[in-house]
Amino acid sequence: METDKHPKLAFEAALARLEAIVDSMEQGEVPLAELLSKYEEGTRLLKVCETRLKDAELKIEKLKKQKDGSAAFESFEPARQE
Repeated sequence: METDKHPKLAFEAALARLEAIVDSMEQGEVPLAELLSKYEEGTRLLKVCETRLKDAELKIEKLKKQKDGSAAFESFEPARQE
């Protein structure tokens, strides 16, 4: 579910761009047309970040092993920040 504009963007790069977009939008000095464009790009970047995190979560689940060496699929429960 990646876009043509951000097909292979790394998580860190996508997150940094998303944060820059949010910061510029929060300043309140962006024209409406540009604001809509930034919102759309931010939405696409958010999907890229979510995809990268989901992929990482699946890899972690696959890498977990039981003590006897057989594969054990366990849910990954990240710590929630509040």
